Amino acid sequence: MSKFEFPPSISSRPVWGRLEARAGKHHLMIAEAEGAEAIMDIATPDLMAKSHIIYIPKGTDYEEKLKALKPGILHVGPSYAASLPRIRRVLMDAHMGLQVYLTGTEGMMGQAMNEAVNAGIPHTGIQTEHRGSVARRMQCVHCKGITEDVELDPFVCSHCGLNLFVRDHYSRRHAAYQGVCVDAEDPGNVPEQKRIYE
Repeated sequence: MSKFEFPPSISSRPVWGRLEARAGKHHLMIAEAEGAEAIMDIATPDLMAKSHIIYIPKGTDYEEKLKALKPGILHVGPSYAASLPRIRRVLMDAHMGLQVYLTGTEGMMGQAMNEAVNAGIPHTGIQTEHRGSVARRMQCVHCKGITEDVELDPFVCSHCGLNLFVRDHYSRRHAAYQGVCVDAEDPGNVPEQKRIYE
């Protein structure tokens, strides 16, 4: 199942919506992994003909199903980082009224949303829908390093090696949740790891 119902949390945590087809001449759809399903759910021939889809498979295979929708442009990228130059170019060349659809993991959507906002796309022109993994993009508050795809709490920072507590505090600027040292006052006293939503 690629949909997940997030439990209630603090106000800084993003709330992801549901994609809906909107009127417009130009549509940019960025889908990671199971996010392709959300695009398929709203696809119509008219919408697809005006759409530029950037699909990042991340171990899934929806490419043929997306091709069958006959989008105006379908680009398949090996990773978000590899797709970033294309995303920036599409946003730079965007016409007024561009509709942006982001679907996939929280980490990808947060990063892509920053790109869209920095390119001048208003929030009202950006839609999101979470699909797939609930792993988090985490920033260590101590060394500022980013660790991708964190599924366990606590986890070890991939940059400085500290044991970090997975917090719900979210930084939109970094598109990452914040991790803080769990054993700062009692070194070595680290709780047993569990999955983030257990």
